[in-house]
Amino acid sequence: MSVNRTAILSSRAPAPVGPYSHAVIANGFVFTAGLIPTDPTSGELIDGDIVAQTKRCLDTLNMVLEDAGSTLEDVVKVTIYLKDLNDFEAMNSVYAQYFKEDHPARTTYQPGVLPIGALVEVEAIALHRNG
Repeated sequence: MSVNRTAILSSRAPAPVGPYSHAVIANGFVFTAGLIPTDPTSGELIDGDIVAQTKRCLDTLNMVLEDAGSTLEDVVKVTIYLKDLNDFEAMNSVYAQYFKEDHPARTTYQPGVLPIGALVEVEAIALHRNG
């Protein structure tokens, strides 16, 4: 079986910190990379607490999905990595502002260390509107 896939590098999102794409469109879905709270212009980790960093991640997720032909409304699965699960409530309050209805499935982990000292990292799977 041949898989039709397209790599997405968003010009509006911070450049990846490694050899990967922001997202890949494959078989009617958009799979995003783990997105950390970096400034879109400088690529540096933003200053701020879990609230600010979660907002930055979800804003970046929104941009990447739009550039891939999808939206936050099309998200079916989200994975969130927290440096500290004690930040769960604060992260969740921000998350609820972005996903208001028909919530996607979600998993939250505390893996320990995240790239470049981030407090949160977010990845998602969404339906592709043109898929």
